[in-house]
Amino acid sequence: MKTSSTSGLVLAALALSAASATSPASAQTQASGNADAGRQKSSMCMGCHNIPGYKTAFPAVYHVPKIDGQHAAYIVSALKAYKSGERRHPSMRAVAASLSDQDMADLAAFYASGPAKSASR
Repeated sequence: MKTSSTSGLVLAALALSAASATSPASAQTQASGNADAGRQKSSMCMGCHNIPGYKTAFPAVYHVPKIDGQHAAYIVSALKAYKSGERRHPSMRAVAASLSDQDMADLAAFYASGPAKSASR
């Protein structure tokens, strides 16, 4: 059975979360996020992900997802997948390529600390 890349990333994020909870070595190698630092680094994200109902036209027209309230492990997993090329989106790949593991963890902590947004808004 073939799974979508989103399902795969969710499973990977859950596995990463479980591994870091049970393995001290794994917890030490995963960066711990700082929400305040993430807020300071989020300007490149807000131009798309913080505009209600925002659509972009590159590389195709689509709705940009809101990421407030998203699980931190999922955000880190998605950013790493964009950086590696596993997830394909030119703009996100360029943004993720500029981020360190600590940057990703900080941004994830910042967005995970925000209220979850309804998809209908």
